[in-house]
Amino acid sequence: MTELVPVELIASKIYLIRGIKVMLDKDLAELYGVETKRLKEQVRRNIERFPQDFMFELTKEEYQALRSQIATLKRGQHSKYAPFAFTEHGVLMLSSVLNSERAIQVNIQIMRTFTKLREMLSTHKDLKRKIEFIEKKYDEQFQIVFEAIKQLLTEEDKPKKKIGFTVKEKQKAYAKRVKK
Repeated sequence: MTELVPVELIASKIYLIRGIKVMLDKDLAELYGVETKRLKEQVRRNIERFPQDFMFELTKEEYQALRSQIATLKRGQHSKYAPFAFTEHGVLMLSSVLNSERAIQVNIQIMRTFTKLREMLSTHKDLKRKIEFIEKKYDEQFQIVFEAIKQLLTEEDKPKKKIGFTVKEKQKAYAKRVKK
């Protein structure tokens, strides 16, 4: 089955707010192919389906912090009202209030993306735990190996020296050849 929306796009629209992975109403509306206003309208009409652990409205401070993280804002593109943030369960509940075929298919993809993210996080934690276990099991002769592995797992990209000569180096080399 071909994907309506790439997993990477969905994953890029999942934010960590209040320590919870959420998606914003604006992003969900875009994915579902509806206006944000209509999505919020349906949620308000069915508010009993969205308790606090399914959906919450961002505070002004959270919204400002999020706006500064996302990108430079263009005038008129962002709502003056704080968005709704939907947890995984809230996104699932949206499928019961938005009945279009696209909304159902996109919802399935979003659920699969949340599941993949959870699997990736647990795999990373398992790998770290296994390395720590092996590290404790073996004596100091392997300490250098474990340090190297840890460094590779946590190493940030360092700027690399460019290959080749700079213009000044070429000029110096040319001047030396001419003098000979």
